[in-house]
Amino acid sequence: MTAFTSLPDLAVRTLGGSVIAASDESFAEKENLINPWAPAFTPETFGPKGQVYDGWETARRRGGGHDWALVRLGLPGVIRGIVIDTAWFKGNYPPRASVEACAVDGYPSGLSDAGWVEIVPESPLSGDTVHAFPVRMERLFTHVRLNMFPDGGIARLRVHGEVVPDPRLLTGLTVDLAALANGARVTECSDMFYSSPDNMLYPGLARTQAEGWETARRRDGGHDWAVIRLAAPGVIRLAEIDTTNLKFNAPGAAVLRGRDARAAAPSTWRPLLPRTDLLPDTPHRFRLTTPEVTHVRLDIHPDGGIARLRLLGDLTPGGERDLAARWNALTRH
Repeated sequence: MTAFTSLPDLAVRTLGGSVIAASDESFAEKENLINPWAPAFTPETFGPKGQVYDGWETARRRGGGHDWALVRLGLPGVIRGIVIDTAWFKGNYPPRASVEACAVDGYPSGLSDAGWVEIVPESPLSGDTVHAFPVRMERLFTHVRLNMFPDGGIARLRVHGEVVPDPRLLTGLTVDLAALANGARVTECSDMFYSSPDNMLYPGLARTQAEGWETARRRDGGHDWAVIRLAAPGVIRLAEIDTTNLKFNAPGAAVLRGRDARAAAPSTWRPLLPRTDLLPDTPHRFRLTTPEVTHVRLDIHPDGGIARLRLLGDLTPGGERDLAARWNALTRH
């Protein structure tokens, strides 16, 4: 669609997002807005409130005003784009919508005085359409408010952006340097035919093989790989390569290598874990002693799927300073 849609959806339920309030949800529940799957629809499926929709739908307004839904992002970050999807809402979609955002510390019970700023101005919508709106605002947000004018149905809200972890929750601790929640990302990969390699970095356990990274079958004698930019420079103490749910399509073996992008020769990859056989449907854990690294390359031989990759270790002092500097720069408003 657009470049920003390759970034993580900070609002999706899988990453901890929540629709915490809405003005109305008479026809369809507000929680549907952040479901991870594509909106579904079965025609002539009626419940006590009418046609069942996989989205958020409000009653018809008669007294003026407009409807809204308030979303707490699962991960705080810099928002690069918003997607408002009116899939399957053809005669009952809102003609216009806008999005506001704010940043709050901790877990406040009220957000009326949170300093909301408009990140998507009031814009026209069409029915059964994916609408993409780029956002150009260099600051951190923790919540968004979707406004629709005056009422109707919206299937999904996607909030794509860059994760910015709170350094107060990471410094001085052993952390997962490859966790998406801590700011890690897959920057390159050889193949993502079945699913995104970023899935390996998601929190929790993969419930199905679709929730990991899976490549197509290779026929050229080569092998697949992915490069992970760590949350910050660090030293890895424990690696977990998890093939859970990959029963007939796990890789036969894996290799881990690392590099320090700050070094004079940043392209030099150093061995972290030699080529090691993998079993299907198994979490594999390996104790490591590594140099300081900023990136890790996972090579799988020859192809297949990885459910999760965990790289537990310690941030370097410079890594801690970098995280704190970015957090402070983005919250100074």
